[in-house]
Amino acid sequence: MENPEQLIRKGVHHDGLKEGLVKAFLGSLTWGIVIVALLLFGRICWDGVPVLVKPDFPFIDVAFLTEKTETLHVFDDANAERHSLPASEYYQWVDEHGADAVFNAQTYSYSGGGIAGPIVGTALLTLLSIILALFFGVAAAIYLSEYAKQGRFINLVRLAILNLAGVPSIVFGLFGFAVFVLVAPVFTDVPSDRSLFAIPLGFTWLSFQGWNSSLIAGSATLACMMLPVIITASEESLRAVPQGFREASLALGATRWHTIRKCVLPFAMPGILTSSVLSLARAAGETAPIMFTAAVAAKDDFPWEGVSGPLGVLQSQVQALPYHIYTLAARIPTSEYTQRAQYGSVFVFLLMIFMFSTLSIVLRNRVRSKLKW
Repeated sequence: MENPEQLIRKGVHHDGLKEGLVKAFLGSLTWGIVIVALLLFGRICWDGVPVLVKPDFPFIDVAFLTEKTETLHVFDDANAERHSLPASEYYQWVDEHGADAVFNAQTYSYSGGGIAGPIVGTALLTLLSIILALFFGVAAAIYLSEYAKQGRFINLVRLAILNLAGVPSIVFGLFGFAVFVLVAPVFTDVPSDRSLFAIPLGFTWLSFQGWNSSLIAGSATLACMMLPVIITASEESLRAVPQGFREASLALGATRWHTIRKCVLPFAMPGILTSSVLSLARAAGETAPIMFTAAVAAKDDFPWEGVSGPLGVLQSQVQALPYHIYTLAARIPTSEYTQRAQYGSVFVFLLMIFMFSTLSIVLRNRVRSKLKW
């Protein structure tokens, strides 16, 4: 018969074996995810780095980042030499040598020049959408956490917000198209024929005719996608601030809003910025919402060219890297002449997401380092 000491040792050995198996299982899952991510990012870098990096100074293909997207023309000349030129250089070559010197010509849309237009469009869409989402999201979180009377209705509102986080992006795209592109109100001297209805104001009309496909419509749609994450995370951050902060401020005679602005919101800001990082990465990579509301495959001008003032920029269509990548991958036959644009666009887009996320994380850490409680 085993003595108590032997039984204890056997139990400890058995528990240690179980603990080791659980640790090994969880560790294998974690490292499996890491390996898959590294393989994915490694393949993107393997294909994309040669497009962006050159062996000679300045070691980066600046033209790929600063030139506009063009059609690529591939052809043979009279000496059977193969050429692949973007549209602007192709027409110069034809002017110099004549159209009769072009043989076996082929064209590849959106595969020549650079990707300056999609880069600018992605940056504008992302920055404007995060500004809108943070403003409305934090305002909604403050109301739900600090002002709203807690009860069944507010709980249903929170449940609806959580459910919105699981809605497919294509649904948000259709919503943005129906609301922002077709119905949103605008001030105009002459209402459009497709206006839902118009309200005369004496000096102008408030017409519900939509913002058309534009930067502001696409940004508003992306902001709607980001709102559930920002509202939920911001509300949890506000609740995490100790109640004593509020009570001390109110006891000193401060108003409710002054208490929130000075004693609650600053300490909740790191959590709010964390939610912005999560939502920004998702919004920047979406294709379906901007396809219906803002993006075009090819655009000769930047958003600020040929328009008057900031409102003109907001009303212009833009190119965007997610839609540009989709067009290259799904609508153009893959060949050796399209791979440069495909691989380079994906790699640059990955770098942009990394830069946006890094900037948000650095900002969050700086805010957090200044707070002590």
